[in-house]
Amino acid sequence: MPKRNDLEQKALHFVINTGHEGVLQSELWRELSASSREGSRVAIKLEEKGLIRREKELQGGRWTYRLFPKRMPPSIESIADCPCLLCKDNARCDPTTAISPKSCEKLTEWIISLGKEDSDASGGDVFAQSLDPR
Repeated sequence: MPKRNDLEQKALHFVINTGHEGVLQSELWRELSASSREGSRVAIKLEEKGLIRREKELQGGRWTYRLFPKRMPPSIESIADCPCLLCKDNARCDPTTAISPKSCEKLTEWIISLGKEDSDASGGDVFAQSLDPR
């Protein structure tokens, strides 16, 4: 029988790999070759640590939980459009000089566009949703 921490690590990686779709708790314990009791305990422990979110779901006439990662690992796509990557002044850019990210219009516009994309994708106020504990 694997140690609890090993099981938690495997479970967390599996849940993260499912992304925004999440995974049913029953699928998790099957994937881990654990009992339903062990799987449930691991899921509860990860939720208590703030690493996953559990949402009750009716599946095949039975109540279960769908597990979602609270945070997704960063990806290169998240910065692929950053204007700094192709900026001719990149080597001279520094917060303490005249060429600074603090005063860069291209960087500011890019950051604002990210906020708009997030708002459009989520269908609402990103800031308000970030305060939502779910």
